[in-house]
This record gives sequence, C-alpha cells and structure tokens, in this order.
Amino acid sequence: MEATGTDEVEKIKSKFMSAWHNMKYSWVLKTKTYFSRNSPVFLLGKCYHFKTEGEYRALHSFQSSSAALSTDGSNFDQLNTEISGNVEEFRRDFISRIWLTYREEFPQIQGSALTTDCGWGCTLRTGQMLLAQGLMLHFLGRAWVWPEALDMDSSDSESWTSSTVRKLTASFEASLTAEREPKILPRPQRRPARRDWDVTEMRNEVYHRKIISWFGDSPLAAFGLHQLIEHGKKSGKVAGDWYGPAVVAHILRKAVEEARDPELEGVTVYVAQDCTVYSSDVIDRQCSVMDSGKGGTKAVIILVPVRLGGERTNTDYLEFVKGILSLEYCVGIIGGKPKQSYYFAGFQDDSLIYMDPHYCQSFVDVSIKDFPLESFHCPSPKKMSFKKMDPSCTIGFYCRTVQDFEKASEEITKMLNSSSKEKYPLFTFVKGHSRDYDFASSPLHEENDLFSEDEKKRLKRFSTEEFVLL
Repeated sequence: MEATGTDEVEKIKSKFMSAWHNMKYSWVLKTKTYFSRNSPVFLLGKCYHFKTEGEYRALHSFQSSSAALSTDGSNFDQLNTEISGNVEEFRRDFISRIWLTYREEFPQIQGSALTTDCGWGCTLRTGQMLLAQGLMLHFLGRAWVWPEALDMDSSDSESWTSSTVRKLTASFEASLTAEREPKILPRPQRRPARRDWDVTEMRNEVYHRKIISWFGDSPLAAFGLHQLIEHGKKSGKVAGDWYGPAVVAHILRKAVEEARDPELEGVTVYVAQDCTVYSSDVIDRQCSVMDSGKGGTKAVIILVPVRLGGERTNTDYLEFVKGILSLEYCVGIIGGKPKQSYYFAGFQDDSLIYMDPHYCQSFVDVSIKDFPLESFHCPSPKKMSFKKMDPSCTIGFYCRTVQDFEKASEEITKMLNSSSKEKYPLFTFVKGHSRDYDFASSPLHEENDLFSEDEKKRLKRFSTEEFVLL
C-alpha cells in the first residue's frame, strides 16, 4: 500500500508539473525578428539577398510573430509599400524546414507518468530537427520547398494562442483529475487543389509526410521522443532528465541504427570521437551491407560534438560557425544559449538564425491519413547574437556518397585551418580507423550498450555541457 501511495503522489506531482509547463510554454510570443536589407542571409547553405537594384512589389511580411526588415529601426510591417530582394524565397525555404517542439498529451512515456516534454525535452527536439534536415536532404534534396509554405501567416500563430486560452483551465483540471479529453487541433488544415501536381510533386509530398511521421510522439515512431528516451536509458538517462548535445548525438546514432523502416536502410550516422572524424570509420559505415542486400553505399550524417570555448563561447570561432552554416551539406547545429537549446540553421552578420522548440503544442497523431502539417513548420525565424551562444554544441553534416564525404572533409579542413586564431582546430579529419590510434573500435561492433566504455569515459568530459532546461 505504501508503494502504491508513493506512485499516486508521483503521478499527481507529474500531472501538476505538466499542467504548469503546458500553461507556461503554450503561448506564442509576439516578438519580432529584424533582418538587415544590406547584408546577405544564409540558411543551411543557401544565400539570400534582400537588396537589389530594382524595386519589387511588397511581399507579405512574416506578420505579427515573424521576421521584419530594417535598416533604420523601422519594422517590416511598416514598410508595406515596396521592398527589395527575394524575401519570399527565404520565407518559403525557412518555413519548409521541419520544426519540432514541446508537445502535450501524447501517449504516456514508458516508466514514467509523463505525457509532455515541456521543460526538459528541448535538446532532444533540436536533435530531432537536425536529423530531420538530414533526412530531407536525403529524400527530397536541398532545393525542395513545401508548396504550402507561404500559406502560413499570422492567423496560424494567433489560432494557436487563442486555442491555448480556451484550453488552459480545462487542461489544468484534466491534468489533476487524470481526465483525457480529446485535444482540439490548432485549426482546420488548408490546402490547395492538387489535381495539377505532377508525379514528382506527389512523390515529394509522400516523403514530406513520411519524414514527419518518423518523429511523431508515439512509441512506434522511429525517431519520436519515446524511442529516443528508450535509447537514452542505456546511457543512464530517463524521461525528465536533462540531455546535452553530445549525448543526443549518440542517441540519434543509435536510433538510426535500430530503425526498422526499409526506407532508412540507406542512411547511417557517425559521431566523432574526441573531436576527431576518422575517415576510414566513416567510409566503413557508408560501405556496410544493407539488410535488404541492396548494393551501393549509404549516405552518412556526421555529428561532431564540440565546445566553442570554456565557460563562454570564444568569438574567434564565429567565422568558422558561419562558414559551416554556409555549406549546403550542413544540416544545422544542436546548440543554444545557457538554459535553453535551439536548432541553429543560418546567420546574418554576427547573429545566428534558429528555430525554437520551446512552444508547447497539442499532440498530433501522425498515423492518421492526411494529418495536419502546419504545426510542424515554423512561421517565423528568430535571431540571437553569437556571443550569447552556449559553447557546447553538436555540428551536423550530410554526405550522400563516399566521394561527397571526401570532398566535404577537404573543404571543412581548409575552413578549420583558416578561420580560427586558436592553435588547435575545433575538430579534425584523420585518415585511418579509430582503432589505429588505440581508441575504441567502430560503434558498428557495439552490441547491447548505447556507448562503448571509452565513449562513456569521454562523455563524462561533456558533463559541463548539460543544459539546465527550464
């Protein structure tokens, strides 16, 4: 009876905290992001210029919660006559990236009473976004954009907020009484007629939905929160714990290794060891035989956990970070600022462009046909000064072929050697296998544990990287 009483207390405590976090993170902040018209904007390898010689008809702004352009302090909403450049192309590209945020009222996480990740899951969410971008490059290519991206406007964010207002009291009471009322979807899905779509567009739409479904908040989703937490348990992490960028990198590797969808056989993940990428280990992964017996090599997503300084980020690394984000095979950076994790995807001048997972949205069942897509796409970018960036982060790259990897390693090595004033580069590419340097053998040979013993020892060095997620 005593154990049962303790369990009940834990459940009530969990429900109370869930209700508080759901309330705290359910508001869409009405903040504006300002972009200069005089500086280029980079987004995952693509460059956009908002200033040209000609003048064009004013494009729709990002509305109340989104980006604004300014050179003199005035905001974009007020510049509603004429502007310059390809803002619309940038909007379409940014909104097309997959956005993964806190969710509430998803199926209970095994071994806990949690039905939300509010307040603790933001690093896992940023890791999901990075992996999602790698899969988008693999299945859709960098040129792909969501045809409905520009349908996202302020009404989306406003509807999320108004929906939250309606749900606050009911959600709080239901959380305490264990009632599970059906959640109201943010808004009805709008979509244009598709009769004119060609075969390629239809195929892309299928993969767009499939990629999102892999990140669904259900126990069966290959890269959903439930599966990531299960993999994290093997490193001593449980639901509700704080996760750092290095730990998340290894969890993502294990999740891809364990994925059973045949579509994912052609993708593998490699995590750098002690800030070193061993080229032969990467190539071995790319050339490993697929379960289906198909020939050819695998694409690889390379994750490199690094520190950009000691207690604070060293500004000498700014040019390198900007150089990385200007490469088309970069899939972003899992990072953030102290106490919060963000997914960095671009920059303008000395500010980083990111997507923020700290919004609590309703659970979406991605197993149903034509599930709503809007809440998986961010209507507005945010910017942050590089100086505020937490030094702990994980950088990601995607290479489709061995030749792509060799080319990328050469290009990044040149960037590493030229962009920093530090004596030693942030990380290195080394020919040969890790075993040639007396390190642990390739993670391909690991059996039951998420990390090898050497990896566990190395991860202890990253103990200071853990974000205090509030």
